[in-house]
Amino acid sequence: MASSDQGSSGAPKPVPGSYGLPVIGAVRDRLDFYYFQGQDKYFESRIERYSSTVVRLNVPPGPFMAKDPRVVAVLDAKSFPVLFDMDKVEKKNLFTGTYMPSTDLTGGYRVCSYLDPSEPTHTKVKQMLFNLLLSRKDEVIPTFRSNFSSLLATVESELAKSGKAEFNKLNDVTSFDFIGEAYFGVRPSSTDLGSGGPAKAAKWLIWQLHPLVTLGLPMILEEPLLHTFHLPPFLVKGDYKALYKYYSAAGKQVLDMAEGLGLSREEACHNLLFATTFNSYGGLKVLFPGLVANVAGAGEKLHERLAAEIRGAVAEAGGKVTLAAVERMELTKSVVWESLRLDPPVKFQYGHAKKDLEVASHDGVFQVRKGEMLFGYQPCATRDARVFGATAGQFVPDRFVGDEGRKLLQYVYWSNGRETESPSVGDKQCPGKNFVVLVGRLLVVELFLRYDTFTATVSTELLGSSVVFTGVTKATSGPGSSEQ
Repeated sequence: MASSDQGSSGAPKPVPGSYGLPVIGAVRDRLDFYYFQGQDKYFESRIERYSSTVVRLNVPPGPFMAKDPRVVAVLDAKSFPVLFDMDKVEKKNLFTGTYMPSTDLTGGYRVCSYLDPSEPTHTKVKQMLFNLLLSRKDEVIPTFRSNFSSLLATVESELAKSGKAEFNKLNDVTSFDFIGEAYFGVRPSSTDLGSGGPAKAAKWLIWQLHPLVTLGLPMILEEPLLHTFHLPPFLVKGDYKALYKYYSAAGKQVLDMAEGLGLSREEACHNLLFATTFNSYGGLKVLFPGLVANVAGAGEKLHERLAAEIRGAVAEAGGKVTLAAVERMELTKSVVWESLRLDPPVKFQYGHAKKDLEVASHDGVFQVRKGEMLFGYQPCATRDARVFGATAGQFVPDRFVGDEGRKLLQYVYWSNGRETESPSVGDKQCPGKNFVVLVGRLLVVELFLRYDTFTATVSTELLGSSVVFTGVTKATSGPGSSEQ
């Protein structure tokens, strides 16, 4: 297996590829991306056509939503990390890529995700988020367990009634409540939001992400509706107002602290809403179904190993799920990292070159000019066979177990940085990186304290996997069997 950090030899060369004719080329590429090829094939076919993992192409949405769809795509494990280097790229207004949703959707503010680390507000907001996570760290495990044990109890009652239970719908409701309770001590469903929070959040998310998704409707409907013009923000104004009201009340302590950092209460609250609803909740909407799908598909042998590891570690901790116990679960940790590698919740990354650059791939060094947009499609980088070998495209549960396995963690990029690095106020790595990995592990822990094994059917939906439980076998031994 080749390391991706060996130097590439040879003089820098121009980036191959083509943008096609103005407007027509971008529209044609968009149709390939959504309808004729699909995301993965779109990028793989360009790599093949130009025999290069650094290539010029157009990315959606293109006309008439994005002023300029042209990018230099970095599509292997070696070239991709240029997007994390704040000395080389600028991240201003690039969170969703070549277009930016109206700030009417975020209270008139450019929130942290759209700020470059060089902008003073970026440091203040990211510090606020770090402080929030640190202040609530002891609440995460008990809050997670109470919310998700309740979800699994509902799974069981639905299985008993109809022989199936839709995980995604339950997860949407549970994750929204869990995050509110974990971060602020206040469940959204127990406030004026009631049970409407997840639907309002999902609608607001779609208003920002519709240029990048397909709903499976006929092309003749989707193209004008989703991919050509922005949906008008006033149609979600009421939903946003209701969410803002919850955050301004539930997040009072965080907003007090934000004022001490030099943020206005209003700007801090819009940022808190975005980070919690878009980044955290939006992430768990994708991560948890993908994780359950991968574990379900791996079958009983993996389930036996996970149950043994998890119950053993919890027994050693006196029957309690503690942070130290979770840290000892090497296979469980590997399963979560492997799911994040294979199906990263955010697949696209962008950056404008701050200066003339040389970008190295496995096979060459390429010239990128100042101001050009660099783009990375993460699955190409994190499924790179030059790093992960012949099984790069498969779910290998114990890939990151042991010393050799841990060396591969530097090539897990889901958090907009290497898994071996920690986020800081001076970069764009996800401030909740460790929180996400922890709650992924906690979901696996909850499953195998409660069940010896489970079965599910998996399909694809708007943002990722759709999971329907079809059967569970209750735990026959260990701490889980006595708790139920």
